[in-house]
Amino acid sequence: MNGRTETGAAVTAARTVVGATALAGLVRPASEPAPLGAGRSLPVLPELAGLLPHGVLRRGSVVAVATGRPVSNGGTSLLLALLAQASRAGSWCAVVGLPELGMAAAADLGIALDRFALVPAPGPDWTAAVAALIDGLDVVVAAVPATVGAAVADRLAARARQRGCVLVSYGPWTGADVTLRVVRGAWEGLGHGRGRLRRREVVLSARGRGAAARPKEVKVWLPGAGDTPAGVVAASPAAADVAVDAAAASAAGRAPRRAPFVLVK
Repeated sequence: MNGRTETGAAVTAARTVVGATALAGLVRPASEPAPLGAGRSLPVLPELAGLLPHGVLRRGSVVAVATGRPVSNGGTSLLLALLAQASRAGSWCAVVGLPELGMAAAADLGIALDRFALVPAPGPDWTAAVAALIDGLDVVVAAVPATVGAAVADRLAARARQRGCVLVSYGPWTGADVTLRVVRGAWEGLGHGRGRLRRREVVLSARGRGAAARPKEVKVWLPGAGDTPAGVVAASPAAADVAVDAAAASAAGRAPRRAPFVLVK
């Protein structure tokens, strides 16, 4: 399979990969180490950098994004924002086991869909699919089935270390280097019986082991917007770009691009 061929429209540009055999064109032999010159880390949005050891996604590490309850607690938006900067910088990313993931939302948050692989329902091939993607891509997100035991998780983490891939667990992962969580949030936009939900002010937390052992928290708007109200800091180049894009979008009569996160003072 030619994994780098563009496909049609923007949303369908995210390739749906079914079965481990379809991934053969993306992978390297398991005995081959990570390519030289690949760099030892991948960038993240400045708003998230304070939550991660050294402010980056370190190749070979495992990052967990806690799902929590309800499912709509913001974990999916946090997950996509975690990938956004690396994707913009040229990294290849994949998501396994999240059939409900919206490609339009991924593109809206900055994911480059032409470098994005989606395996929505790997079924019994979950382990093989994740392992194959680890061999060939920079960041692999995996929603871990309850049937996957600690031994399998340990082998996949070791494979990620060997291959220089960032493994992101959507849900708990024993031994993760750092776990990110949406702690709490409040919606903005509804007035006295009228209005519409615009965005949420959320608190994100991080805790892990080693350099991430000390708990950290940051407050952000989720998602960010070009028309940020008073009291919100557009603290990143991505947010600044969105402000410029908002003016151009208004002149062109199209919807503006949104920033994944904007820091709150």
